[in-house]
Amino acid sequence: MFGAVSSAFLCGIKSVIVRVEADVSYGLPGFDMVGDLSSQVRESKERVRTAIKNSGISLPAKKTVINICPADIHKQGSSMDIAIAVAVLTAHDEIPGDALGDTVFVGELGLEGRINGINGVMAMVSAAKAQGYKRCIIPKDNISEGSVIDGITVYGAETLGQVVAFLKGEDLIEPTKCCAQEIFEEETGRTGEDFSDINGQTVLKRACEIAAAGMHNLLMIGPPGSGKTMAARRIPGILPSITLKEAIEISSLYSVNGMLPGGKGLMAKRPFREVHHTVTKIAMIGGAGRAGEVSLADKGVLFLDEFPEFAREVLETLRQPMESGKISISRASNHVDYPARFMLVAAMNPCKCGYYPDLNKCNCTSSEIKRYLSKVSGPMLDRIDICTETSRVEYSDIVSTGKSESSEAIRSRVEAAHEIQRKRFAKYDYSFNSAMPSSHIRKYCVLDDRSSDYMKKAFDHLELSARTYNKTLKVARTIADLEAAENISLDHLREALLFRGLDKKYIERQA
Repeated sequence: MFGAVSSAFLCGIKSVIVRVEADVSYGLPGFDMVGDLSSQVRESKERVRTAIKNSGISLPAKKTVINICPADIHKQGSSMDIAIAVAVLTAHDEIPGDALGDTVFVGELGLEGRINGINGVMAMVSAAKAQGYKRCIIPKDNISEGSVIDGITVYGAETLGQVVAFLKGEDLIEPTKCCAQEIFEEETGRTGEDFSDINGQTVLKRACEIAAAGMHNLLMIGPPGSGKTMAARRIPGILPSITLKEAIEISSLYSVNGMLPGGKGLMAKRPFREVHHTVTKIAMIGGAGRAGEVSLADKGVLFLDEFPEFAREVLETLRQPMESGKISISRASNHVDYPARFMLVAAMNPCKCGYYPDLNKCNCTSSEIKRYLSKVSGPMLDRIDICTETSRVEYSDIVSTGKSESSEAIRSRVEAAHEIQRKRFAKYDYSFNSAMPSSHIRKYCVLDDRSSDYMKKAFDHLELSARTYNKTLKVARTIADLEAAENISLDHLREALLFRGLDKKYIERQA
C-alpha cells in the first residue's frame, strides 16, 4: 500500500516543495525514513507515530518506509510532520488519496496530536501557489500570515484528528480568506517619533533628509546628548511608504525568523533595526537557517549606535552587503542568499570621553583618540556616503517653544525625490541613487565644466578614493533631485563635498 502528499521546508529564506511518499508492507515492523534528512526530520517518526496513536487511530504493525524526495536536497526542520502523518494514513487506507494531489501540508506535530506553529509559513504558501497547488493546510497558529497570500485557499488546522476528518469529508474546516491590500492599508498609518521634536541641529536634519532621499549610508559624529540617536530613530518617519509587494517580501523574511508581530500577518512599515554593539558576526550577517540583522533591515534602516564599539570583524562583514545589496552564506550542505539592501545609519562620539576636539573638555590622550577612531577602518568609511557633525545643543534650542519642521513636511520632499529616481531607473533592477553602478554615473551624474574643475581640485585636496568620488556624485545627484533639478549644479556638488570632509577632520587627523 502506498500514499504520497506534498509538503515544504525552508532553505534559507526560500521554501522548497517536496513529495512525501509512504509505503506500508508486510515484514518486520519498523518505521524507516530516507531522503537526505537532518536529525530534526528523522526525529519526526517518533512524533508522527505517537501523534497518530493519541489521535485515536490504531494502525496495524507493519513495515513502513518514508521517502522524501528529491533525494539530492538536504531536508531540515519540523514542517513536514503533518505530511508524513497524512502519507502514512493514506498508505493504510485511513484517508482517501484521490483528493490530495492539489494540497500542500505543512506543520509540526505534538505528541498529543496538536499541530504546532512553525516559522516561514508565508514563504511555504507562496511557493505552493507558484507551483500551481490549489490549497494549503497549515497550523492554526500561522493562519494570519499564511492567508496573506492571494490565489491559493488556506486552511488552518489545530489537530491531526481534525485534518483526518476533513480529508475524509467528516468535518469541515473553513478556509481563511484575507485581503492583503486591506490589511496593508490599515497598517500603513504613520505613528511614532517626529523630527519636529528636534530643535536646532539644522545641518543634522538636512543630512538625514538627503540620506533618506537617496537611501544613502549616513555617519553622525558628535558629543554625547547632541541628538544623534534621536535623529536616527526618526529617519523611518521620513521614508516613503513601502509597496504591498515590498511588504510581503519583508513579512516573509520576518516569518522565516519567527519575528512577525503577534496576530499580524503583514508588516506594512519599513524595518528599523537598532543593533547593540555586543552583536556577534553570525547575528549580524545570519546563518544558513536564519537571517541576520543586515537582512532584517532590508528596504529599511540599520542603526548602529556607538559605531567604534562594535567588534572590528563585525563591522568588516558589512562591507560586502553594503556594496552588493545581498549577503551570501555558503556551508557544506547548502548555499543561501539573503537580501540586504539597507540604509546604514551609524553614530559615534569623536573620542572615548566624547568631547574631542574641544580640548577644554576632552581628557583623552592623543594615543587614546587614535586607538578609538582607528576601530573604524578606511574601507568602511569609504562606504559611507554622508558624514555629518552634530554640535552641542544650546540652551536656547532646548527651551524654544517654536516647532521645527515636521517629518511629514520632510517626507513630502523625500517622496518626490524617490519618484524621480523610480522613473529614472525604471528599466534597471535598482531604484535609488545610492545603488547606481559606476557604469551609470557618467550618464546620470554629468558635471558642467565649472563643476568638473571644482571636483578635480576637491579630489586632489581631500585625497578621495575612486569609490568616494562616485559616492560624492551620487549624493550630489540626490540633492539635485530634492530640488527637482535636471542637472547637477556647482552648489549641489559643494554641499555633497561638505558631507565628505568630516570623516577626515576626525579620523585622518589622528592617522
